[in-house]
Amino acid sequence: MSRRCELTGKGPMSGNNVSHANNKTKRRFLPNLQDVTLISDTLGRSFKLRISNAALRSVDHRGGLDAYLAKAKDAELSSDALKIKKDIAKAQATA
Repeated sequence: MSRRCELTGKGPMSGNNVSHANNKTKRRFLPNLQDVTLISDTLGRSFKLRISNAALRSVDHRGGLDAYLAKAKDAELSSDALKIKKDIAKAQATA
């Protein structure tokens, strides 16, 4: 399982640990990923996603999974999230 957010595309970053003596050693900054279940109002079902805490806050801010995916860029989304986005768009077009 990759350490990448399925909604924002956030992944590990690299940097340095800097000691008091100013010694620098390489380290990785990992995103704060959580396994969450988000509910789509349009489709009426839930989806399990592995997203960062920042993405979870963005989903809440935008008013739910449907609204978030409508504004999200396709390049950032994982293949699962892209499929959910297309299913939501198709359901909204028929309704």
